[in-house]
Amino acid sequence: MVKVIVLRAAGTNCDRETADAFRRQSAEVDVVHINELKSKKKKLSSYHILAIPGGFTYGDDIASGRILGNELKFNLKDDLLKFVNEGKLIIGICNGFQVLVKSGLLPDAETFSQTTTLSLNDSNKFEDRWVHLRKCKMQNAKCKIECIWTEGIDGIYLPIAHAEGKFIADKEVLEELKDNNQIVFQYDPYNPNGSLENIAGICDKTGRIFGLMPHPERFLTPNHHPSSTRAKGDKTINGNIIFKNAVSYVKSKLLKSGVS
Repeated sequence: MVKVIVLRAAGTNCDRETADAFRRQSAEVDVVHINELKSKKKKLSSYHILAIPGGFTYGDDIASGRILGNELKFNLKDDLLKFVNEGKLIIGICNGFQVLVKSGLLPDAETFSQTTTLSLNDSNKFEDRWVHLRKCKMQNAKCKIECIWTEGIDGIYLPIAHAEGKFIADKEVLEELKDNNQIVFQYDPYNPNGSLENIAGICDKTGRIFGLMPHPERFLTPNHHPSSTRAKGDKTINGNIIFKNAVSYVKSKLLKSGVS
């Protein structure tokens, strides 16, 4: 059985939707408070997939995702590195993406240091809308990194809901992301927050750690689509494919090789 841990803290508000998305793929899901991991009441090693959902953890005090990111980095670093080194998967959605970059798990968990950030939208307001995303084509043919979460996706239409979604990195880091094919999703044609290179989601160098600002867990059925009453919602790819890819990967790559 594929086992998923959906991590929550004060202010998380998308944990149930994220858990539902994995359960639709027949995964076993536990929604676990960060304190249960810190106290060792729950063990990260018991799971195959770690999901950090959206919300406003700790009220986004200091900066969005900063406090939970620090908890991961300074309280659970060894557990997380072991988790990643065992070939397991991590996804961070919206606030979860902010947590991944603030902790240093993205774009490179090996260094565990922050090299990118997600900052205040150029619009200076909370953006709540649906956006078109396109899968970023491999920019370096010699590099074979590919995000396992997005296999079979060329484009997808998903909702966003964030005030700090502008992806920022210096030129050197951006070039490295391009060279390693770590830019996964780009906003196209409309960039709602001013992200550099229109970046909506990135992965790590293994393709197993994935962060994105849009919410795939909010588009799982045709009636979630804004045009569902005009019978368009059932004619487009939805967020299920992202969670299905992850569960399928665990079954084929981890469970068959005996990773518990």
